[in-house]
Amino acid sequence: MKVNVVIIEDEKHAAEKLERQLAVVDPEFQVLASLDSVKQAVVWLRENTADLVFLDIHLADGLCFRIFDEVEVNAPVIFTTAYDQYAIQAFKVNSVDYLLKPINKYDLAQAIDKYQTYHRQEPTANYSALVQTLKDSMSHYQKRFMVVHGDSIRTVQTDDLAYFFAEGKYAFLVDRTGERYLIEFTLEALLPRLNPDDFFRVNRQLIVSFQAIHAMHTWFKRRIKLELDPPFDKEVIVAAERVKEFKDWLNR
Repeated sequence: MKVNVVIIEDEKHAAEKLERQLAVVDPEFQVLASLDSVKQAVVWLRENTADLVFLDIHLADGLCFRIFDEVEVNAPVIFTTAYDQYAIQAFKVNSVDYLLKPINKYDLAQAIDKYQTYHRQEPTANYSALVQTLKDSMSHYQKRFMVVHGDSIRTVQTDDLAYFFAEGKYAFLVDRTGERYLIEFTLEALLPRLNPDDFFRVNRQLIVSFQAIHAMHTWFKRRIKLELDPPFDKEVIVAAERVKEFKDWLNR
């Protein structure tokens, strides 16, 4: 029997990979739509139904929790997340499955098996309780980061961070003095560890602290150019698709 699936994921390659994995694990799973934002998800879920939803925590225009505030979600949900074990426990307590990124076929097959066994016949779940538990579990953001400086190891307090940037396969932390350190996280893995009130991913390369924004200017095609302190060695332009969310972030 066909299982109609919707994937809500803002990383295009991750959504495409998940769709390919589903086809291999169980060809009966048919992807009806692949959406990348809270706004798209709300519109789609108001007009359509699915048997199963794969839902990323961080979407292009904010946290996925807003979806549950705006539309009733009756289908079982398998969350996909880059969060560490402290958040994963929340999923287990509420009997809703999760997939920790990067997703592998073994974990996906187990999640599908759990859906087939427990949720397909009784698709309702207490998502309001789940969302609150997740919010509570993710309120403890990382307070410091371990970095290697020459042959010594030190920690940098989150309050002393200016921004993070990606360069090729590597990611770096820059503190308020301008010191730069190689770190072991990708930008995707960093986001869940940072308080969204204080940090914003302005484009694919940069996550900036509000305190590091020295000035802002209007730019071509309604984009925004930032001046950072300490300065970044390239132009810092808020990606067009993130401008609205960035303005909302500034207005908090």
